[in-house]
Amino acid sequence: MAARRVLVTGASRGIGAAIARAFAERGDRVAVHRRTPGEPDLPGDGHAVVGGDLADPEATRAMVDAAAEALGGLDVVVNNAAVYVEHKILDTGYDRWQAAWRDTLAVDLLAPANVCWCAARYLGPGGRIVNVSSRGAYRGEPDHPAYGAAKAGLNSLTQSLAKALAPRGIAVTAVAPGFVATDLVDSLLASQEGAAIRAQSPFDRVAQPEEVAAAVLFLASPEAEWSSGAVLDLNGASYFR
Repeated sequence: MAARRVLVTGASRGIGAAIARAFAERGDRVAVHRRTPGEPDLPGDGHAVVGGDLADPEATRAMVDAAAEALGGLDVVVNNAAVYVEHKILDTGYDRWQAAWRDTLAVDLLAPANVCWCAARYLGPGGRIVNVSSRGAYRGEPDHPAYGAAKAGLNSLTQSLAKALAPRGIAVTAVAPGFVATDLVDSLLASQEGAAIRAQSPFDRVAQPEEVAAAVLFLASPEAEWSSGAVLDLNGASYFR
């Protein structure tokens, strides 16, 4: 397969970094969206780093344009960036409640929608959009309700765009991971809560970022066109719908 031009948002660490590396390892050229400038830490050549506050629609548009300019176009877009802010309804003041919803929806739902709008101007036949959703879109997120609602909206967006972009030969899919072991949750998994988190799955473990990356790689492949509109659960049988 020829090298493709791939944009991955939120690719500085965790799942996003694993996704970017997986594409680079198969020979693709990757635009890594992250806050810090510098050289992308990826195998191969022709990669780029692009920045931009995804809560800002104009910065988002400039970021996608910069990625397309650096790579000479776009073939694959992965919407991975997200925020996860605790805001329990009975323990959160009204101002903080409003801020949590505003900030979460801006990055977790509106930003992917804006990235898709911008990227659709570059993607051609065979193009792929893969959105990183969450198990929380289905089972609920009582401590992070805006996150669960945003991911549910992202699933609906995925299916709407799958229909809208299919006539142009562009497939749109999503992955919905459960708990994933990243450096942000290392201390939690090492605490007394870790055993209970691992026990959510009958495999008695949590996912590795590379497992999510492998699923994204498949959904972005030419062979996955008929998966367009699908939301692939990746939760180790911890939740069924």
